[in-house]
This record gives sequence, C-alpha cells and structure tokens, in this order.
Amino acid sequence: MTNIGLLSDTHTFVHPKIFDFFKDCHQIWHAGDIGNLSVAENISDFKPLIAVYGNIDDQLLRKIYPEKQLFFCEQVKVLMTHIGGYPGKYAFPIKDIIKIEKPKLFISGHSHILKVMFDQKNQLLHINPGAAGKYGFHRVITLVRFTIDGKDIKDLEIMELEK
Repeated sequence: MTNIGLLSDTHTFVHPKIFDFFKDCHQIWHAGDIGNLSVAENISDFKPLIAVYGNIDDQLLRKIYPEKQLFFCEQVKVLMTHIGGYPGKYAFPIKDIIKIEKPKLFISGHSHILKVMFDQKNQLLHINPGAAGKYGFHRVITLVRFTIDGKDIKDLEIMELEK
C-alpha cells in the first residue's frame, strides 16, 4: 500500500499546511509549474518527489524533471504531465499516449481546476489536483491525497486552503 500526496501549480509557493496533510504519504507527486528549484527541494527533502515540469518552469527544472512521467506505482500504470486536458478533451499528444500506453491513472495540472473524473472510454481515472500556489485565478488552494493498494486507487481526500 502506497500513500500518495498530489499537487500542482505551486508557482514558487509551498503552503506550510502541505506538510501536515502529506505527513503520512510515502511519495509526493507534482504535476508541474513548480516555480523554482527551492520548492522542489523543499518538497523532496520532506518526502520522495516524482514531478514533471510545467510551462512556467525554467531550464533548470526542465533538466531535472521530464515533461511526462510514465511509471508504475504498485500495479497501477501512471501517466503524469502538466498540460494534458481531461477525459473527452485530452491535449493532442496525450490522446495518442493514452491510447498506446493504456495507463490506469492519468494526472495533469495547468488548469488550476480540481477535477477527479473516470474516463469510461479509456478505463482510467483522471486527477487534476488544481493549484497549490498563491498565483492564478483559483480561489482556494487544493491538495489531493490517495492510496494505491495493488491495482486499487482508493481513499481519495481533498484539502482546500485559503490563498
């Protein structure tokens, strides 16, 4: 069983309550727009970090983190990228990757809109954790945590914080 903390769009800001909400997580996944290296280091000093770069991230972050991550967590194939869209409205390259790779969990950020949707056509769960930073049009900071237990994705919880 692996407990995951998921966030996106920190844009150079790490809310201090992130550490309490993610304290029992084994890993933290960041779906891009990290903002700067110190944010990534702050998170990775706390828990192991799997991340992708986003459209605002500089060349240094792009050297460290890839545009896409395709990996297994237990028996769940995960695809994570920053700009990916959502079921029925996937971004152009992502549509083909989903068709070929058949992930069971697709994670993206960018929109600053929290979404958890099951894609019936592709038989995958899509999660966009919204935005964890202060910058952008979102009204609240959102964080997601969940558990992967073998093939099961379960116990999803959301935290909302004031900006």
